[in-house]
Amino acid sequence: MTRRLRIKHITKVSYAQPAASSHNEVRMTPLTLPGQTTLDARVSIAPATATWSYWDYWGTQVTGFDLMDPHADVTITASSLVETTPTAPLPDAPDWTGIAARTANSRLLEFANATSRTTVPAELVERAREVSAGLDPHGTAIAVSGLVADHVSYIPGATGVTTSAAEAWEQGAGVCQDIAHVTIALLRAIGLPTRYVSGYLHPEREAELHRPVEGQSHAWVEYWAGDWCGYDPTNRTRPDESHVVVGRGRDYDDVTPHKGIYRGVAGGPPEVTVEFTRVG
Repeated sequence: MTRRLRIKHITKVSYAQPAASSHNEVRMTPLTLPGQTTLDARVSIAPATATWSYWDYWGTQVTGFDLMDPHADVTITASSLVETTPTAPLPDAPDWTGIAARTANSRLLEFANATSRTTVPAELVERAREVSAGLDPHGTAIAVSGLVADHVSYIPGATGVTTSAAEAWEQGAGVCQDIAHVTIALLRAIGLPTRYVSGYLHPEREAELHRPVEGQSHAWVEYWAGDWCGYDPTNRTRPDESHVVVGRGRDYDDVTPHKGIYRGVAGGPPEVTVEFTRVG
């Protein structure tokens, strides 16, 4: 069933003392893809300033802006209207030999190697091999995701944006970003190219029309098995009409919603709110 979602993502950064200047990148604009159409999207900044947009190497739309006058804080408001449709059926997966051959001779190789965020101990990789023994790529993705979700409990605030997959596994708790990172690490280690997906998930699938619902940004994975196939290990499900893709990359660092540099004294963590409204 087709549905339309309005999303408002507000990030406020405050400094202990006014920053002399700042230079910023924002990745909060949903993509237009098969199964997802962005009907409207805009990013506004306060204090007001000019913005520019471009597509980065990974195919994510980036909004850039500079604030060259002293400012005590900056508020970024990303608003979008997205139409989503049911997920397409899974493709027939190649065998493991076919996946390895395709990976070695294409850009899939970029999603087959570990990064600093997606490196885990060898004994954990062996556990992933054990739970997926004899399974095809689709079954492997589900089995490994289940292994991760069983061990890494979803606890908001349990980790920070710099937490690695190994740290989240050792702690046994994290957020969707951490669960995605551990899943990616294991799937790559056993031969399945996998990428990190940054986006949104409406928290109430059957929400009433036009009723705003508080939510948050979300992360899941896509693995390559003849085509890119999504899986949400935090919720143990395939992405559906409630999932909205913003960007994909090797890990969180490639798709960080807001990053930049500034001249001044550090402040506290940013204040972030995400509001969803189902309008169709």
